[in-house]
Amino acid sequence: MKAIVIGKKEISSRKPTYVIAEAGINHNGRFDIAEKLVKAASETGADAVKFQLFHAEKLVSKKTLPDAYDAFRRVELTSKHFESLAKLAEKQGLDFLSSAFDFESVDLLQEMGVPAFKIASGEISNYQLLQHIAKKGKPIIMSTGMSTVGEIEEAVDTIYSAGNKKLILLHCVSVYPPKTENLNLRSIPFLRKTFKTIVGFSDHSSSIVFPSVAVALGARVIEKHFTIDKGLPGPDQSFSLEPHEFKAMIMNVRETERALGFYGRKLSENEKEVREIARRSIVAATDIPAGTKITRNMIALKRPAKGISPKFVDVVEGMIATKHIEENEVITWKKLK
Repeated sequence: MKAIVIGKKEISSRKPTYVIAEAGINHNGRFDIAEKLVKAASETGADAVKFQLFHAEKLVSKKTLPDAYDAFRRVELTSKHFESLAKLAEKQGLDFLSSAFDFESVDLLQEMGVPAFKIASGEISNYQLLQHIAKKGKPIIMSTGMSTVGEIEEAVDTIYSAGNKKLILLHCVSVYPPKTENLNLRSIPFLRKTFKTIVGFSDHSSSIVFPSVAVALGARVIEKHFTIDKGLPGPDQSFSLEPHEFKAMIMNVRETERALGFYGRKLSENEKEVREIARRSIVAATDIPAGTKITRNMIALKRPAKGISPKFVDVVEGMIATKHIEENEVITWKKLK
């Protein structure tokens, strides 16, 4: 599977998992909180911080969903805010990412020079938006929550047909938060095999454990909700991770990566040392004079593994001792014929 580069980070099986702190709308429409989110994310070890760029007027029907419209209107940030946050993220060593929900937002993010575009699960059937994003030519991270396999396939085809194949699919369960039994993390290898893309996990749970499980199943991108204080108002705060939790989650992910190692089977040098102590070899159960024909009752199987392996016990039985072998002495081939 071909690697995808976001900013200065390569996304592939050879490189560390790319971790996104999803600040989303946890700023509650306040620029000062958004700034704190960026700074806090940089201290956790995250690779990127992500927000949501939208215009309530273009996102929600005010007549049909007036409460939702008002809620989104209250948490809008201006284009100037986003430009300032992007500069701050760069200064803090973070990639700046954002979900975009309309053409104007996409174009603004393009002008800002974002290293990749994020497509939220709810936009997966918005083919015009998918094509508009794809034509920008940048890597795309697309969540797949609420989608059937057929809908994912249509969205992937839409992006590919626009000439962009730098696509990462995120397994996602769009419930906030989902029950553990509904996470279905085995979808991660399924998506990878079915669509032949790099895959990841957009996690809406409140646990720091499941991202590590996702990495073990092949996720190369982890997106996790992030807040500076769960006690703040807002729909996503309660299941978001605070900085100390987010940092612990990343540490777990890195430990998981180290533990995964490589595909195959190879003994480490430490394991070879333990094997010599833990395995057995053939030893003399009694003194065996030179010239004696070895019988089964003359030998025993004991640690350490410095002599003949127990698997050759039937071969040793019936051989002749060429030298005197003392009781409990490890028997070697040089002492037999």
